[in-house]
Amino acid sequence: HVQLVESGGGSVQAGGSLRLSCAASGYIKGVYCMGWFRQAPGKEREGVAGIESDGTTSYADSVKGRFTISKDNAKNILYLQMNALKPEDTAMYYCAARYGVGWRRPPVADDWGYWGQGTQVTVS
Repeated sequence: HVQLVESGGGSVQAGGSLRLSCAASGYIKGVYCMGWFRQAPGKEREGVAGIESDGTTSYADSVKGRFTISKDNAKNILYLQMNALKPEDTAMYYCAARYGVGWRRPPVADDWGYWGQGTQVTVS
């Protein structure tokens, strides 16, 4: 089965930066997408950014111009570079994967079959 493990979360002041990593292991058959979601206390899990097998990316409007999703295919590591962080970015961030090409916009969490354990990001 597929296993996703996130790292890189932490506490940072507003305007600062963090880079999240997601190490993927296990075989994923066929075409698939990977992405980042986040969930703050009392709020629904929301899609942040996604990347397809061909490298096509997509971002939530709230993070465009500040966050960058990328993937190291050789090492099977997904990244999320977060710049100009705001207090409203505070959340648990999750790495996710799904089969197929593309995803619903905005992303629907239930459509994504594989999840990491999450890493906390706190912006003050």
